[in-house]
Amino acid sequence: MSLPSEKRRLARLYRAACIAIAAAAIFPTSAARSELPRERPSMVNEETEAAIKKGLEYLASRQSSDGAFHDQGNYGEYPVTMTSLAGLALASSGSTPTEGKHSPVLRKALGYVLRSSQRNGLICREGPETTRSMYSHGFGMLFLAEVMGTEEDPERLAKIRWVLQKGVDLTSRSQSRLGGWLYTPDMNGDEGSVTVTQVQALRAARNAGVGVPKKTINRAMKYLEKSVQPDGGIAYRVGMSGSRPPITAAAVACWFNAGQYDNPMALKALRYCKTNIGFGRSRQGVWGHFFYAHLYLAQVMYLAGEKEWKLYYPKMRDYLLSTQNADGSWNGDSVGQVYGTSIALIILQLPYSNLPIMQR
Repeated sequence: MSLPSEKRRLARLYRAACIAIAAAAIFPTSAARSELPRERPSMVNEETEAAIKKGLEYLASRQSSDGAFHDQGNYGEYPVTMTSLAGLALASSGSTPTEGKHSPVLRKALGYVLRSSQRNGLICREGPETTRSMYSHGFGMLFLAEVMGTEEDPERLAKIRWVLQKGVDLTSRSQSRLGGWLYTPDMNGDEGSVTVTQVQALRAARNAGVGVPKKTINRAMKYLEKSVQPDGGIAYRVGMSGSRPPITAAAVACWFNAGQYDNPMALKALRYCKTNIGFGRSRQGVWGHFFYAHLYLAQVMYLAGEKEWKLYYPKMRDYLLSTQNADGSWNGDSVGQVYGTSIALIILQLPYSNLPIMQR
């Protein structure tokens, strides 16, 4: 063997080793993950663990035979969105599609979301969900990206990667002129809540090793910048005045997911959230979207560090424990109990750090 070819072989081995090390750092193997470990994280008490266990059991009991979570709330039925949120809540416990108490439920949920991928890359089911398909698409991509690193079956792993790549391509194609997204891929418009759903999904996909055009993310982040109001909050859409607290919390999560913890806009928006979104029993500033607002604010306060987390978690923990239903569920913003339960469980389980995009 010639020296140049030997050098090329060693270079390939080195690159492969680097990729493997990076993947292990981003995605802990199932052996490295544990379901509700014996040593409780700070501020997670015995009562909290009991509430989490009951909530997870409730979610598992609500899964249909096809793997979906159907929940008919006041806003209609959104099976892919609900299945993705429930999957994120179950994965937050430490279960994976192949290991853990809830692995059979997660595996069926994963299969349902994968089967929901359409020929054009949109992750959605025919029916009422099609009128808001970019929500199901965004949350579906986020769920797939978060469980991808724990999938041990090579065929299913390849399928996840394929569906995610198609999904990223669809998201990139449907971006508006201003850099945002609206309810369906062909609307050529934009608003804040759909946009942040796509941004977080793209970040998760990129972290999972799926190719995401840098210009797509850059344009989306510019969209958020154009939506910033003088008080630090984020408007419903570019060109509108007035800050929306829930969307502001979601925008901060996007900045933090991008590693921009010192971004002046992110810090000002965080201050706005702390002033305008009530913690615990206060429903100040949530615009009727209490669970949605705290899905993102919880991530933001956790990623902001221990000081902010200690300010936030005990109040939200105690509130959620006091409002849990006897069957283990939570009522979520009139969207439904699967929705409320999934978000409550994601918040309560954040200290376990089992979802890569929500890790410090």
